[in-house]
Amino acid sequence: MDEDVSPSSKKGVVHELGVPLDDISIDELELRIEALKAEIKRLEASIEDKKSSKSAAESVFKF
Repeated sequence: MDEDVSPSSKKGVVHELGVPLDDISIDELELRIEALKAEIKRLEASIEDKKSSKSAAESVFKF
């Protein structure tokens, strides 16, 4: 197994940014892309939640 691919029962494939891609199969690359897309969606959702919380807090403290 490659050092840069760590299967996890909950999260699947882990991709480390900047690793050489020469020895990674097309299937593995596709799995990594899907995992990264899912992580981007999760991060974007977190940003939206934080923006909503910040907006709500700012509206409470406006005088």
